[in-house]
Amino acid sequence: MEIKKIVAIGGWENWMVKTNWEKVPYETEWIDSEIVKLTGKENPNFLFLGHWVNLEYQEWYFRTMEKIYWEKFWCECKDLKSNELSNIEKARQLVEWADIIYEWWWSTVNVVESRQTSWFDKILEDAWKKWKVMCGLSAWGNCWFKECSSDSMKIKYGDNHNFIKVDCLWFADWLFVPHCDESGRQEHAKQLLKKESNEIWLLFSNCAALEILDDEYRVLTTKTSKELNRPMEKGYWKKTYRNNDEYKEEILDDSPEFKKLSELYSKL
Repeated sequence: MEIKKIVAIGGWENWMVKTNWEKVPYETEWIDSEIVKLTGKENPNFLFLGHWVNLEYQEWYFRTMEKIYWEKFWCECKDLKSNELSNIEKARQLVEWADIIYEWWWSTVNVVESRQTSWFDKILEDAWKKWKVMCGLSAWGNCWFKECSSDSMKIKYGDNHNFIKVDCLWFADWLFVPHCDESGRQEHAKQLLKKESNEIWLLFSNCAALEILDDEYRVLTTKTSKELNRPMEKGYWKKTYRNNDEYKEEILDDSPEFKKLSELYSKL
């Protein structure tokens, strides 16, 4: 049976090269391996969309991802750069070719606007409905959801700007917070819940991902690297909401069994 598939990653490190040409640790190998398994193919096609900064950086980051998905998982790898989005026919052909579509971009506001103004959001929605594995981390982990908490204004204008709520592409009917182990992000969700008491926010740390298959879900977590001084030993996730005007947090189960998505609407 064919199913719709989303893997939204809260944050991670994956062999990115620092300015001194040293590689950072690879924290999320298991999450990447699960993404490949979801295709049901030995050698799936991997399409990378790394639309941030300039074309040179996009090429460099594609080569980083190619090292993972080709050298470790034997995927055929291609990318679609930001200056090619206006070529609708090329975009459609590459998306149709892909088994895995992996988005990466730091600014949620910019990525949502670019998808909607280029009609690329419709191409991605069609791909999701054709059972391709839709992946992304951080800003693009955000974008599959109804709304998210984003640091886009901090990225654009500096740290004196606050986190903001962003309307996203609504492939999944929840509200998403990535990097929840980092300063300020949980507090922003708490502030939003004071205004929107009926909402439920899903908070994902680095090294944690939400895997959605049709009407079921599970959480993927990996151990963090000691070299990166994470505040926890492995990834985790929380559900936050207000109940009887009281702020609630639940650290939720990361067992490998799939559960019904409807459970995420429940409040204790």
